[in-house]
Amino acid sequence: MKPFAKYLAESERTYQYRIKIVGDVPAGFIKDLESKMSQFDVAKMGSPKTTPVRKNIPDFPAFPNQPLTIVDVEFRYPAIEPQIKQLAQLLGMDPNRIVMNTDAYEQSLDDENKKIVDQNKNLLDDPEYPKDDAVQRALKKDYATGPYDHAVLKNAYRTKFTIAGGKTPPAKTTNELPQGVKSPMTNIKRSPKPATGANPRG
Repeated sequence: MKPFAKYLAESERTYQYRIKIVGDVPAGFIKDLESKMSQFDVAKMGSPKTTPVRKNIPDFPAFPNQPLTIVDVEFRYPAIEPQIKQLAQLLGMDPNRIVMNTDAYEQSLDDENKKIVDQNKNLLDDPEYPKDDAVQRALKKDYATGPYDHAVLKNAYRTKFTIAGGKTPPAKTTNELPQGVKSPMTNIKRSPKPATGANPRG
């Protein structure tokens, strides 16, 4: 029979996180941060790992060309990112230079990146593309002669057909209607103009 202490240890739940700090980390900062995080009852804290300078860092788009320090921590009490940012700010760190994600989230990102790498790793080694089918060959021939020599622009695909009942006569426009001399507005005749010095006949 297992002792109660062992049962308690096996049933203990912990919370795993990954803390990332962009840029140069001051000496003693990690140790001071660990002391501040004691309120979450630190069960385990890994050694910090620093990456080489990277041009673009996904978690820190505003801080290009910087190294990245990564620390894995395990708490007995859950924590949220704003709490860790506040603790870092109390130690003089710019809160925008530190992020914390759950270990499950970080693992999902790693798995996704691995899938992308696996899917694209053979693109340069095997650049062969499927052969063109009949439609692609026809289009290639059509567009190979230049932008102004396409069969479409030449109207080569025009369809010719006959309408039942014969051809429809062309429609007449108003220009083809007979023109009269009668005003369409009124039947009243204008009175003759009065005689003037310039026009004595009116």
